[in-house]
Formats: sequence, structure tokens, C-alpha cells
Amino acid sequence: MKKTFEIKGVDLTELYGIGDQNILFLEKSLPLNINIRGNSLFCKGLKKDLEHFSIILSHMVDSIKKGNNLSTKDINQLLAMNMQKNLDSKKSINNVIFYGKKGPIHAKTDGQKNLLESLYKNEIVISIGPAGTGKTFLAVAHALSLLEKHEIEKIIFCRPAVEAGESLGFLPGDLKDKIDPYLGPLYDALNELLPKSKIQMFLSKGIIEIIPLAYMRGRTINRSVMILDEAQNASTIQMKMFLTRLGIGSRAIITGDISQIDLPKKSNSGLISILSILKNIKDIGIVELNEHDIARHRLVKYIINAYSKMEV
Repeated sequence: MKKTFEIKGVDLTELYGIGDQNILFLEKSLPLNINIRGNSLFCKGLKKDLEHFSIILSHMVDSIKKGNNLSTKDINQLLAMNMQKNLDSKKSINNVIFYGKKGPIHAKTDGQKNLLESLYKNEIVISIGPAGTGKTFLAVAHALSLLEKHEIEKIIFCRPAVEAGESLGFLPGDLKDKIDPYLGPLYDALNELLPKSKIQMFLSKGIIEIIPLAYMRGRTINRSVMILDEAQNASTIQMKMFLTRLGIGSRAIITGDISQIDLPKKSNSGLISILSILKNIKDIGIVELNEHDIARHRLVKYIINAYSKMEV
């Protein structure tokens, strides 16, 4: 079977790779016979392999359009995902939230799909659920995708430092040294999605800012995405303070697990209060994830279920 693919809207050198290595890698992997003539790819092979090639090529083009660099490692990741039917159709391409350094990021569960839909639709999104459901990771990926498309100018990550009572002065080091232990999950998500050099560049230029929740006070945040992680440990007053920082062209994403409140009085959790206070306001989405959305080790969901049965 023969099929011709016309490439439009991207730099062919970036798509094909140095010495056409990306296309040659696909030709060998699928396998296909591919002849390159300018922006046309003349392919010959089995129908199923041509279908695989069509889907993967679409993802490659989309990734280049979003400003990413492609390597054979990225393409191998696309091949693996496609063989697992995670890149099943053109529709799934639209569900890719961001092209990270390890390949395309997309929802893996129905709950995560609901979260992404809410993120696209609403200006404030509250996401609650147990550990491992992808709340923080998808929030970071969504924020990076908006930054990539120049819909925002900045991403601000913050988290309440409950153990230090939001008074970090007694800890050694500068501000970054003091708060880094509390912001590990945010750094983990960034490291999964971006090369270290790009993270450092964003941090040094202030395009990405990572601060304790207390340092948001008194600010007005314009044209940014504000992400509040571990929001169950923010007090009601802190939650109101965070939400009212929202300026022109900004969006807020609040993530947390109401089963893991570390405040002295759990009833004072600002996350619990806003679930009822804000539930009927237009353009505010509330998404609840559960153990079925856990994307970590297969045993994590059983551990969470076991502990939930012990709670009174």
C-alpha cells in the first residue's frame, strides 16, 4: 500500500532531523519504505504501519509547532505509546496537554480527562483527590502549555509551609533553601516536563516563580497561572488571600487532598471551606479525583483504600 504525506507549517529540518534521522528511525522501526522529496513523504508498506506512521507524524508536527525539539528518543516514546493504543486516533492528538521531554502528556483516566476539560473551560479550578492522581502534575503541564502558547507570561507556584508555621526565618539559608523542602512535588513535575537548562532559565528570568504561600500577600498577579499545591493545609484566611491575588488575564489552579490535612484544627482548612463557598460561581470548576485515577505504582490505590477504611 502507498500513501503520500504533505508537510506544512513546520521547519522540515527540525521535523526530519539531522540527516533525516527522525524519518529514517521511523522507517526502520515500523517498518516502511519512505522517500523524502521536499515537504512530501512517499510511503510504502502495510496498512497498519502506514496508520501508525500517520498518527506519529501528526504528533511530531504538533510538537514542532509548539516549539519543542524532537529526538529519536522522543519518537521511540511515541511509537511505544501508539503500540499501546494511547495515540489511537486524531482525536487523541487533541488531548495531548503538553509535549514534555519524555513525550506527550495526556489524561490517562476519566477523572484526569474531566480535570483537563475543567482547566480549559474555567479560570479557577479546584482539584481534590488522593496522592498519585496527577493533580499537581497536570496542573503544571497545563500551565506550561499556556506559557508555550503565550497565553500567559508567568507561572507562580506556591505551597503552605505548615510545619514551619509560615515563619521560615529560623531555617538556615536563603529563601530558596528555606522553602525547597516544601516544594519538592512542584520541582518533580517540572523536572519530568522540562530539561534542567530550561527550568533554570525560567527561574532566573522570573518566568517561573516558586514561593511559600505567605509571600503572596499584598500582590496582584496579572497574565499568569497561579498554582496552589497542598491547599488542604492553607487556612481559610490564606485561601481567601490567595484567590484575591488574581489579576487581569490570570488563572488559578488549587490542588489538595482533604484526607491529608496537617493543620492543628482540620475544620480550619481553607480547601474544605471553598468547596462549598465557591461551588455555584460561574467559571470556577471543582473536580474530584479518586483511587481509580491513581497513576503511580499499582499498590498505591490499595494502600489508600486500606487506610481510608481505618478512618472514623
